[in-house]
Parts: sequence; structure tokens; C-alpha cells
Amino acid sequence: MTIEIGIIEDHPAMLLGTVAILHKSDDIRVVAHGTTAAAVVRHGGPLHVVLLDLSLADGTGPAENIQALAPLGAPIIAYTSGERPHLIREAARAGASGMIRKSDRIDLIADAVRRAARGEIVASADWAAALESDREFVSAQLSPRESEVLSLYASGETAKQVAQLLYLSPETIIDHVRRIRAKYAAVDRAAPTKVDLFRRAVEDGLVSPER
Repeated sequence: MTIEIGIIEDHPAMLLGTVAILHKSDDIRVVAHGTTAAAVVRHGGPLHVVLLDLSLADGTGPAENIQALAPLGAPIIAYTSGERPHLIREAARAGASGMIRKSDRIDLIADAVRRAARGEIVASADWAAALESDREFVSAQLSPRESEVLSLYASGETAKQVAQLLYLSPETIIDHVRRIRAKYAAVDRAAPTKVDLFRRAVEDGLVSPER
């Protein structure tokens, strides 16, 4: 499968370099890019992964851009130089699937894209360090939408029923559940079954212990 990705980057040289780097991999193709989230959303998709520069010249922040990218339903990787931990924390809170540095090796960047496309968390030392000081951060790093999906799904609704309630496709709900499981596994709170997901939802205060 060819992984089709979008890139939001407002430095032309960096954009051209990133495209060239990723196109060295036979299974990755950049099919959409722009200087704003709106420009990539207008592409329409499908996209498997989006790389998001956290510091854009238009003044928008990570949370705002991640919300704008939500209609694409693609995992978002913070693509950053890493010098601003507060932007990384903001991206994590908004639902980013992890981060990579612009200075990382070609193989590491390509591998991060593949992992995100599989629904895995792209957790690096920089990502962990940026989040370590955020004591109020939910340990599984669920986005607001993922928390909403989990609260319904763990309460007994099927993926189809959750999709109808949230006006989303069943496939999108299944993707959310896959990412939720990956996030719990990344913090050593694996939830391979629906019963396990219910337990995690109770632990995080998303559902009542009594269904």
C-alpha cells in the first residue's frame, strides 16, 4: 500500500526537502501540501498521515490546526525543530499522534510516517520530555474526539451505533478505536478487548463504573 500524506509547512525550502526525503521511500507519496491547514483540507483526501509544522507564519497554533484537519480523519504528526515544548504539549492535547524532528534521519522520518499510518504513537524522547512536566495531561493522551468515541463505545455501543450518534462513518470510528488502543498500549495500559477499554474509560473518568 502506498501511504499518501499531506504536509503543512510554510518554509518553501523545508517543504521541498521533506518531499524529496519522503519520496526516496517507494511506499510513501506526498499528495497534498500547503502553508495552512485549510489548504491541505481543501485537497479532500484520502490522506493516511499529515505532517504539521507547529509554528506557522499565519499565527495559528497546533490545537487550532489539528481541529481544522479533523475532517480528513488522518493521524497527525507534529513536524518540528522541537525547541518549543509548549507547542508539543498543545499538539498532544489536541490529538496529535506524536512528533518527529525536522533534523531526524531520512529513515527515521519515513518510519514515523509508516507507524502513524498503522495507528501507532510516534513517541520520541523529545515528545516524552515535553509531556513529562504536564501533570494534568491525561495519561493515555486521548484527544477530545477520541474521549467521546471511547465513552460511547466502552459503554456498550457498537462502532456502527457510535458512528450514527456522531455523524461519522463506521470506518472512522474503527480507526479512532484503533488509535485509542495504541495510545493506551504506549503508556503500558493495554486494552486489547472491549472489556479492557471499558476499564480504561472508568479509570479515566469517561464512563460510570455502573453501565
